[in-house]
Amino acid sequence: MLPSKYKLRSLLAGTLTLSLALSSFSALAAEKVYRLKLAETWGPNTPILGDATKNMAKLAEEMSNGRLQIRIDSANKHKAPLGVFDMVKSGQYDLGHSSSYYWKGKVPNTLYFSSMPFGMVPAEQYAWFYRGGGMELMEKVYSPHNLLSFPGGNSDIQMGGWFKKEINSIEDLKGLKIRIPGFAGEVMAKVGAKPTNIAPGELYTSLERGTIDALEWVGPAFDLRMGFQKIAPYYYTAWHEPGSETQFLVNKKKWESLPHDLQSILETAFRVTAFDMYTQSVDANANSWSTMSAEYPDIKVRDFPPEVLQAMKAATTELLEDQANSDALAKEIIQSQEQYLAKVRAWTDISSKAYLDTSK
Repeated sequence: MLPSKYKLRSLLAGTLTLSLALSSFSALAAEKVYRLKLAETWGPNTPILGDATKNMAKLAEEMSNGRLQIRIDSANKHKAPLGVFDMVKSGQYDLGHSSSYYWKGKVPNTLYFSSMPFGMVPAEQYAWFYRGGGMELMEKVYSPHNLLSFPGGNSDIQMGGWFKKEINSIEDLKGLKIRIPGFAGEVMAKVGAKPTNIAPGELYTSLERGTIDALEWVGPAFDLRMGFQKIAPYYYTAWHEPGSETQFLVNKKKWESLPHDLQSILETAFRVTAFDMYTQSVDANANSWSTMSAEYPDIKVRDFPPEVLQAMKAATTELLEDQANSDALAKEIIQSQEQYLAKVRAWTDISSKAYLDTSK
């Protein structure tokens, strides 16, 4: 039998060994690398939109000290630009970057989380998301599909589009062939136009050849390189997408498998990236409009006539009422947005709008 002092030494040695083993295990666990795959709707190296995903991945890796590694697959890689919802839902991809209104045909209530005609501008919309219940409503819509959605960056106010002929009355929209997707397309159809959706690569040719009479795309940052100003002189101001928000989609099961600190890091990377994309969009639109207006001085910027705006507003209201009456969750989202807009716009009117009006 060992003397008691040797027993004590043996016990202490065993305890130290166990402690070192536990410390090593904890260190290894803390350094575990989580490799995530992200599918984006955009093509490779798409300006602004493609920058957002790269910036997010870099930020998440740096903040996690390398524990989060995110691989980005662009549309040319996964071959399904409008399949991101399904790919993230199924777990084929862990993350996605796209826009919520693309999923209207699958889950109609996703429509409201991008931008609504005559709705909130970006600052108001971000306030609604993070302070007015928008995030909770978005979770109600996406969670049943094994998804979470986070704001993914705003492209700023989108222009009303390029028109070959001036719009002077509602009659000028009757039969007008215009490329305009989503809810705005439904509004245009309701006032007599003929909306269609055409792939980006075919837009210029379609407008040039008369397949369409007009189109909306985004704004100067995206429109300048497309060259629409060469064939359609009338550039109309915004009404349909006052603050077009993209999204980061997350597979819910994958999210729940991440350590809490990495969830926080990922969510922070989403929020910072969204803000960065918005400021980049404002800057790019300003720079591109400066170039466009100087190089193409014949561009005619126009507001839609009051008669046309009133008709489109009435159509928007009617369509929203129909949706609210047919779906309880749609009603909850629509009412939340309308109530928040009424409150926040009262402040916007006596702050930002009043300042802009008085500083002219």
